[in-house]
Amino acid sequence: MNLNMAYGMGYMDGSYILVIIGALLCLITSGMVKSTFNKYSKVLSASNLTGAQVAEAILKREGIYDVRVERVAGSLTDNFNPSTKTVNLSETVYDSTSVAAISVAAHECGHAMQHNEEYFPLKVRSAILPAANFGSKYGLWIVILGLIISFFRPLVFIGVVLFAFGVAFQIVTLPVEFDASKRALETLSRMGILEENEIGGARAVLKSAAMTYVASAAASILSLIRLILISRGGRSRRD
Repeated sequence: MNLNMAYGMGYMDGSYILVIIGALLCLITSGMVKSTFNKYSKVLSASNLTGAQVAEAILKREGIYDVRVERVAGSLTDNFNPSTKTVNLSETVYDSTSVAAISVAAHECGHAMQHNEEYFPLKVRSAILPAANFGSKYGLWIVILGLIISFFRPLVFIGVVLFAFGVAFQIVTLPVEFDASKRALETLSRMGILEENEIGGARAVLKSAAMTYVASAAASILSLIRLILISRGGRSRRD
């Protein structure tokens, strides 16, 4: 029994390297986003429009009149909230006329466009959100409970499936974010909000932000692999 327990702990510790790799990926990409944003937040746009003004102009051009532009506290806390129909811009974006601020504001408007057009990947993401939230929060603990208590063995499979919903959410988020950035760049160029020599900076800002979602998806996949390895290891020891 002691030998089996030691093997189990070692197995779980060994698989934990996957979580560490995922955390490092997220840390690195987060640093890249902050560095790129800070760089282009010092580059003022020729249009002299603030992030808020750009967002309002884009929404008006797209015929989206039921979405408000509001200020939220913090830095890089920008988001589009479909439930309140608000484009929320952080303090570092709302009043700034920088290329970085304008890029972020346009990106969030890209999400508003998706919602207005009922963009399919966005609908899929919204549909799996409840299961994803539950699975991300409780999936691991359900697997552990199933491994510890023999009567609850079926919970191992249920926990893995629930956690997989969280991973699926991260994966579906990728096309949603990439599409929002594409819409942002096309709109900024088409409306003449950013000049041609400024579009490169906007692209760099949005590309670095997109990489955080890629890293999050990769980290989620690695965590799911670890969970599967743990569940298989527990089953092997029972056999």
